[in-house]
Amino acid sequence: MSLVKKFAGVGSATMASRLLGFIREALIAATLGAGPVTDAFYAAFRFPNLFRRLFAEGAFNTAFIPLFAKELEGGGMKAARKFGEDVLSVLIAALLVLSAGAIIAMPFLVSTIIAPGFSDTPDKFDLTVVMTRIMFPYLFCMSMVAMLSGVLNSMRRYFLAAFVPVLLNIVLILVLLAALRGGMDDRLTGLWLAWGVFLSGVLQLICLVWGVWREGFSMRLRLPRLTPDVKRLLVLMAPALLTGGVVQINLLVGQIIASAQDNAISLLNFADRINQLPLGVIGVAVGVVLLPELSRALRSGDHADAEHLQNRSLEFALGLTLPAAVGLMAMPGPIVAMLYERGEFTAEATVLTAQALAAFAAGLPAYVLIKVFSPAFFAREDMKTPMWFSIAAVAVNIVASLALFPIYGHVAIALATTVSAWLNLLLLTGTLWARNDFRPSAVTARRVVLIAVASFAMGALIWALQILLAPMVENPSGLIRLVTVLAIIVVAAIAYFAIVIATGAVDRQQLIGIVRRRRRRPVEAGTTTPDPE
Repeated sequence: MSLVKKFAGVGSATMASRLLGFIREALIAATLGAGPVTDAFYAAFRFPNLFRRLFAEGAFNTAFIPLFAKELEGGGMKAARKFGEDVLSVLIAALLVLSAGAIIAMPFLVSTIIAPGFSDTPDKFDLTVVMTRIMFPYLFCMSMVAMLSGVLNSMRRYFLAAFVPVLLNIVLILVLLAALRGGMDDRLTGLWLAWGVFLSGVLQLICLVWGVWREGFSMRLRLPRLTPDVKRLLVLMAPALLTGGVVQINLLVGQIIASAQDNAISLLNFADRINQLPLGVIGVAVGVVLLPELSRALRSGDHADAEHLQNRSLEFALGLTLPAAVGLMAMPGPIVAMLYERGEFTAEATVLTAQALAAFAAGLPAYVLIKVFSPAFFAREDMKTPMWFSIAAVAVNIVASLALFPIYGHVAIALATTVSAWLNLLLLTGTLWARNDFRPSAVTARRVVLIAVASFAMGALIWALQILLAPMVENPSGLIRLVTVLAIIVVAAIAYFAIVIATGAVDRQQLIGIVRRRRRRPVEAGTTTPDPE
């Protein structure tokens, strides 16, 4: 199966999750608005989610996948199983200690790390403490999910691990529908949302346990032991804690600063949810597929294949990310209004959210391209270089946030995150170039230029259509506005793809291969079979 088809498989599963995430956010906006309970929920959810991104999806998988792939390639299933069992035992012990300590110390953590600005509002502070305690075991479940996902991805089984996040959105949507139907007050709705997060973690873990068992890979629980392989994993994880989760660290820093402004956390989260659609679908797809594929290529000494993987990943990521960024910056207000402006979500909230969205979108290509270039270091077991770059990015984010917040308020948080992302990307690409570990081919360089030209032409078209159709875009009728905004998006997308296909900026054969279903074609050895889920 081609690399782009693997990206498309993971991306389609992630797309389903992101679309349901929009429904979830729209229901939260309509039910709770940009108010104190919404602030408390997002602040509480950010904390276990930060640890999940840093520890589980970021540092752990970054270090685990290359080592597990090496065991699988060198010693076969038996060696991989032993390594997995050793890691599993240490992981469970560490998570139990971390979870117990965090739940006990939660009032201190909320007042110093999660949302210091809430201390002046006792009701919001207390609700945040309760919600975070309910949701923190979600970290345990998702860390286990991350390990099992790493096992499946190393076996080139990508779909199920990409699909299970859908369960979080399904559970929370059901909770919100029940709240609307039952007339729950805001506080009770927030508490039920917290319990829904916890339940979704349990369901995702059950699904991944079944998925690994279905592949014939089982692991027994052992007493935790720091074997040499586990120590190697921990050594690799230490710098990856920063490298893999720099975006989440930046968002947490932003949340701490934004907690001083009423409703700022809610506004930033509503904006980030829209920004996360292309970031999640494209960035997750590239990150999930590229690291194990690149690790295998380098382990086998096939440097030509490694370079091919990087070139195709760069083209795929930029070909979808750059037009998305341009579109979000050209039309943030109508998009936010279309998705959120109903119920408790006011026109004023739309304007404030749109400002943050435009600032976030400016960094979207950098966020995704970091996912393209970081695996080039991780696959070579170089965790320290990206770590130092991440530290520099976080420092810039903190300084810029503090400097700009008094002037621009919540928008400063998004701007600072964008600046730090571009700095991180420039450091990564500059180092790979200097080491001669990656330089784009002539074909890729040409395609990147054409993608940029097509994206900015699309942006100009969106700008012109907004002016031409302004009475319909700003129409108070939700249906007219919805149809008009969707029509502009469709026309812009058609124009963009027409340009990139006509100019050869995308590989036409790969594009046709993604759209056309494969029929009566034997499955190649070692590739992913279509999942029935």
